[in-house]
Amino acid sequence: MDGVVVIDKPQGLTSHDVVAAARRAFREKRIGHTGTLDPMATGVLPLACGRATRLVRFLTASDKDYEAAIAFGFTTDTLDVTGSETSRSDRYPELATVEQSLASLTGDYLQMPPAYSAKKVAGTRAYELARRDEPVALTAVPVKVPRVELLAFDGRTARVALTCSAGFYVRSFAQSLGELVGTGACLQALRRTRSGEFGLGDAVSLAVLAESPDAAAARVVPLERLLERFPAVHLTSEERVFVAHGRMLERSIDRTESDPASTEWVRLVDPDGRLVALATPGTRPGSLHPAVVLI
Repeated sequence: MDGVVVIDKPQGLTSHDVVAAARRAFREKRIGHTGTLDPMATGVLPLACGRATRLVRFLTASDKDYEAAIAFGFTTDTLDVTGSETSRSDRYPELATVEQSLASLTGDYLQMPPAYSAKKVAGTRAYELARRDEPVALTAVPVKVPRVELLAFDGRTARVALTCSAGFYVRSFAQSLGELVGTGACLQALRRTRSGEFGLGDAVSLAVLAESPDAAAARVVPLERLLERFPAVHLTSEERVFVAHGRMLERSIDRTESDPASTEWVRLVDPDGRLVALATPGTRPGSLHPAVVLI
């Protein structure tokens, strides 16, 4: 089975727990997730299966949509409600302050990952150091937040929808919001509603996966429907053989096809419409190098 199955992850499980469940259900060892969700988070968790595991690095690079509940008035060491309380305030923010602060957290900026995260510090996961009360020396990373929408606010909790780049931590976003409004805050609940091209409408529950693997398999997104943001080049039968052997393609591109010189990656599609490789522009004009071969 080759493609992506989208799971609506329930609360309380790690992403690796879901991968293990999918491997058992499909009897397929080659399954990996395309972006970790914390155990407390729910929602869209795409799993790459079979040959699609070779495309994980492209799938993880996509932007994400979330809905988050952020509680004001206290902070924790993990930046969410599962952690130990580190401070408490008897103050709560006004609506106007929350709106202004959310606006300041949109756009491009540097974000510091949480100490309790899977980021590596000198080869060790940051959360392992944090649990041992050892120093965690992390570096702020560039992130993009093109959209933040305040869905609801009751004085103590804000419900927020946002779009963000890969590698963004909503827990750090909640911490920053608490600092800006002056009361402290932490993440109370989180649901991912989209990961790249996959949304909740594509997802199946873990119960369906466990009880009816065939029904879940029927929802797998095939290789040819993946990474459609990349331009496609349609191959001849002879070129398909070249690609299977990793040979450089020398060809002129039809005007109906996107110019590969204008993009870093190009999908190579065989005469039957199957995705057979991803290619990068070659060193010579009009050439393509099959860099990720799927056949």
